Amino acid sequence: MKRIAILGGGFAGVTAAWELARLTSAGADLHIDLFEASDRLGGTVMTTREGGYVIEEGPDGWVTEKPWAAQLVRDLGLESELLPCSEANRRTFVLVGSTPQSPGTLRAMPEGMRMMVPSDLAAIDACDLFSAEAKQAYHHELHSAEHLRATAPAQDESVASFVRRHFGDEVLNKIGAPLLSGVLGGDVQTLSVRSVMAPFVAMEREHGSLIAGLQARAAAQGNKPAPAIFTSLRSGVGTLVDRMVAAIPEAWLHRNTSVVSLQPEGDGWRLQCSAGGAGQPLASAERYDAVLLATPAHVTSRLLASIDPRAAALTDMEASSAVVAAFGLCDGASLNLPQGFGFLVPEGSSSRLLACTFVDQKYAHRVPPGGRLLRAFFGGAAAERLMRCSNDEVAAIARMELAHILGPLPEPEIVKVRRLPRSLPQYSVGHLERMDELAQRMEAWPGLSLLGNAYRGVGLPDLARDARAAAQQLLR
Repeated sequence: MKRIAILGGGFAGVTAAWELARLTSAGADLHIDLFEASDRLGGTVMTTREGGYVIEEGPDGWVTEKPWAAQLVRDLGLESELLPCSEANRRTFVLVGSTPQSPGTLRAMPEGMRMMVPSDLAAIDACDLFSAEAKQAYHHELHSAEHLRATAPAQDESVASFVRRHFGDEVLNKIGAPLLSGVLGGDVQTLSVRSVMAPFVAMEREHGSLIAGLQARAAAQGNKPAPAIFTSLRSGVGTLVDRMVAAIPEAWLHRNTSVVSLQPEGDGWRLQCSAGGAGQPLASAERYDAVLLATPAHVTSRLLASIDPRAAALTDMEASSAVVAAFGLCDGASLNLPQGFGFLVPEGSSSRLLACTFVDQKYAHRVPPGGRLLRAFFGGAAAERLMRCSNDEVAAIARMELAHILGPLPEPEIVKVRRLPRSLPQYSVGHLERMDELAQRMEAWPGLSLLGNAYRGVGLPDLARDARAAAQQLLR
């Protein structure tokens, strides 16, 4: 019998445990222990269903074109739950001109945009989001294809450098920075473009112009309808975790158990755990043939420090925090929202918000009849400050910020506040090279695998792909 330990019960750890449970059902002879320091499983994934509202307190879906989440959904027997976002409402707004005295205005990003890249310059010309200079920069980018391809740097660069080379500062500040901050909570001046915008880097290599690349892609698509950009589940993303946990033997799951140390022993690994959390008495050490490290990057770094200091250094990366405040509004008709998925707040605005999602306009089946659901996001320094506030204080600040932009809000009938400390590792310039080095170092430690959002992607599809592959690899 092969003994396997999974450290960390977030989405990656739970997915790995579920995959191993599948393999045992197919005849694999395995003993599995999953150790989670908190009292719940699923990590950032958490769905609250209350009063007809489906409230995501973590990720609300995934990018459709990455197939691994949808494959997991099908393998869990949840295909009928797949829920594409509403294409009819697929618009995103940007807050412009917000000051303490003025709420500013929400201006729509042009249709046909993929992040900050348009496929139709006529839509750019017709929009009121950009200045004449920014519109001209878009036209210039398309006509500079050969120069851009010839001068593309051979090494990694920041997202800011990449976007600035193609479109200039205004596009970077109005769209590029708030979009990437909303997804990754990061600073575009340090984020690695090859890690977080790889498809666009590939477009530059092939076409030079990113606009030309999108146009070529649209031409290849022909008249076939493009899939919805985002997908979720009708009952919420948390259903994924619920279904997986239900299929994992309860004896495998050890909540409120921290791993204090990890040491190689012969051709295996010895773990020392603390039942009840850090500072509690140590449980007896156990030996395992293999270990899947699905802990947050800073915890992984600590566990690796005595084994491989260089590997520990490579996993010791910056991570940003986020705070989410959700408001279920029963008198939704009194709140006149623009038709779209929500809005972004560029840096330099007077608002402390990072973004807001109009949830009931992004996905169906999220509210009771007549209801509205708003999710306010805080990141960076604002999130760090709000971490120290009570739930009531966070909710009051979020409502004040939303009301300043959207007008008076009806009294919410449900409020949810979620703190996500150090939840988004920062893929800084050179990240892929560091991960290649880390992978090479891990080859020296057979039976030890690293999982989670610190390495090869932060989205649910990336986590599902890596967790299932690592579980299957243990039996090869």
